[in-house]
Amino acid sequence: MSADRGLRHWTSPGGGRITNEPERVRSRLLVTGVVQGVGFRPFVYALARELGLSGQVGNTAAGVVAEVEGSAAAVTAFGDRVRTDAPPLAVVRTVTPQPVPALGGTEFVILDSIAGPGRTLVSPDVATCADCLAEFADPSDRRYRHPFISCTNCGPRFTIITGLPYDRPATTMAHFPLCPDCAREYSDPADRRFHAQPIACPACGPRLNLVQPGHETAYDEDALATAHRLLVDGAILAVKGLGGFHLVCDAADEAVVTTLRKRKDRGDKPFAVMAADLDMARRIAEVDAAEEELLTGIRHPIVLLRRRAGAAVAEAVAPGNPDLGVMLPYTPLHQLLFDQPGPCVLVMTSGNLSGEPIVTSDHAARSRLSGLADAWLGHDRPIHVPCDDSVVRIVDETELPVRRSRGYAPFPIDLPRPVRPALAVGGDLKNTFCVGDGQYAWLSAHVGDMDDLATLRAFDGAELHLEQLTGVRPEVLVTDKHPSYRSRQWAVLNAAGRPVVGVQHHHAHLASVMAEHRYDGDRVIGFAFDGTGYGDDGAVWGGEVLLAGYDGFDRHAHLKYVQLPGGDAGVRNPCRMALSHLKAAGIGWDPRLPSYLACAGPEHDLLVTQLDRDIACAPTSSMGRLFDAVSSLAGVCHRAGYEAQAAIELEGLASVEAGLGAYEFAIEGEEIDPAPVLAGVVRDVLSGVSPGVVSARFHQGLAELMVSVAERVRDAEGLSTVALSGGVFVNRVLLSATTRALSAAGFTVLRHRRVPPTDAGLALGQLAVAASQR
Repeated sequence: MSADRGLRHWTSPGGGRITNEPERVRSRLLVTGVVQGVGFRPFVYALARELGLSGQVGNTAAGVVAEVEGSAAAVTAFGDRVRTDAPPLAVVRTVTPQPVPALGGTEFVILDSIAGPGRTLVSPDVATCADCLAEFADPSDRRYRHPFISCTNCGPRFTIITGLPYDRPATTMAHFPLCPDCAREYSDPADRRFHAQPIACPACGPRLNLVQPGHETAYDEDALATAHRLLVDGAILAVKGLGGFHLVCDAADEAVVTTLRKRKDRGDKPFAVMAADLDMARRIAEVDAAEEELLTGIRHPIVLLRRRAGAAVAEAVAPGNPDLGVMLPYTPLHQLLFDQPGPCVLVMTSGNLSGEPIVTSDHAARSRLSGLADAWLGHDRPIHVPCDDSVVRIVDETELPVRRSRGYAPFPIDLPRPVRPALAVGGDLKNTFCVGDGQYAWLSAHVGDMDDLATLRAFDGAELHLEQLTGVRPEVLVTDKHPSYRSRQWAVLNAAGRPVVGVQHHHAHLASVMAEHRYDGDRVIGFAFDGTGYGDDGAVWGGEVLLAGYDGFDRHAHLKYVQLPGGDAGVRNPCRMALSHLKAAGIGWDPRLPSYLACAGPEHDLLVTQLDRDIACAPTSSMGRLFDAVSSLAGVCHRAGYEAQAAIELEGLASVEAGLGAYEFAIEGEEIDPAPVLAGVVRDVLSGVSPGVVSARFHQGLAELMVSVAERVRDAEGLSTVALSGGVFVNRVLLSATTRALSAAGFTVLRHRRVPPTDAGLALGQLAVAASQR
């Protein structure tokens, strides 16, 4: 091999052969992933200059395209470091190089964005970064106390994007011309605000305004001062966040929190709170290392934490609940709400009536929230797409999503197998939908419960926006099999000749957790436990053991059917479910039982008639309804003001003492009979055993049941992978106990880490199943 291989040779004017300049090569690289709006082009610019490369870089609808020219070694190093050294918010999926002819030149330039076909991945909204917070707190900085400070490493993304490529004209910042100082930063590749599309300052950016009935509109610092005074005086404010309005008040003021609860028609459903800082969060709740990482990370979700005894938070914030949903300020405006003497913990709940979508525009806020808020703290930067706060909890040091929205959406899920372009519309509760194509699926932000016109309209807008951002043009629509689901009806009405595929509810649950783990092996032993799902036999399923793959399932076992009296009325009244379960188990209704006492009088007589004559009683195998029954029997919760209240309160009381024992289920063929469990609960309750011990024995008994069933399947079928999904597995006590027990028994356990186990994760499973039904 020649020693000068790889060097460009040419002849000097004197005829001598010169070999001291490396041969120049040029490569075009397409970089895909989250590579727009995250400082990727200035990173490429700086990297090319460091390596002595000429060329160019630009955004396209397919991703970032860079052409670099120089020595072969430098070009190779460039490709490697694009993968490994990307900016903090970037996620590089692929780097595809293509050799092209060398052009010469010494310059490296950043090109204007090019529209066209293709697909890139959009960054979620991101909490304010440390660099911006330092400027924000510096009186000498021109962005001191600027409510909209941001850079390429933080700030709004998903909620302000109107199209691709991601450039300022394709955002809701398009109508804010840059001042000379911001324009200089925006155009300087060495500045961290180079092409930071939300860039602004007090001279050219959005402005705060505060509207209070009977008063003139206040702006900027006057608006903030008025907002502080109102919060101290016990008012309720509507405050515009990244993805919509929040309703905000002093979380320590029992009277104002109670007022907000009544105005919002919230029942007993917990409110989220925002603590001024991590130290304040620690004063009101127990925070471990994993929870601290979530609270302070780039997403800043609501984290479900165990409330401290004596926490300076009103009982009305989360009545009967041992946990608090806590988040930290994630925008500069939130920081400003805490910078004056006043409340250090604020209720921060979605700006809507219960069940409606979050309000995003100032005009809509002043009409739709007129009966809820006393004043409105808004601004003139439009929100293009709604995005509620995400909710997560930590179980065994592992993240468990409860609501996947701000900070997570629209980041995609890698699929175990490619799908054709499809739209999965999810379910009717906690709706999210999903589009997919190839190896990716994009879950929407939280939409809400599909039970009113406003939510259906929000679904329309969000679906069109996600199609636009992803470039997916669905060829098939996928739905739940429930014939009355509004999400299914939407798909049928909007199919426009495309096929509509139905997927059984619990099959979708299990496929969801399989897909997020990119599982593509043999069938799994799937425990799908939730409150309600339409079964293939027309019954209400929810306590299912399925042997499932993406292409189908066998129903191996299920909780024994029991009557669900009055449908939704039975769900709202756990005491009725308790008595129904006792009747099915052949256990008499002892008048000393809390459930009997709660259901006395005319309600008792009506229930007897319903159950005896089977009037308006659907058969159900729901595990959620069994939790309701045990909760009521133990005297914990007889009336549910929000979904899963009885189960949540029962979980919260579970004793952590060892050696408390476990109730035993009976297994008879395909039926899991809870009669022995119910007999044990009744015996303990009548003997004066505490609800906490009853709860612990019930949870432990359910975990032991699952191990027993899984071992039976393994012996018969040779399966050793277990999947856990459905809303019951939001339960930290059960999920932890079950994971430990199954792992100790030698099973591989798939549980949710990236999408919620509730119906909010259904759409991903629907999509994964549909991909196997070509």
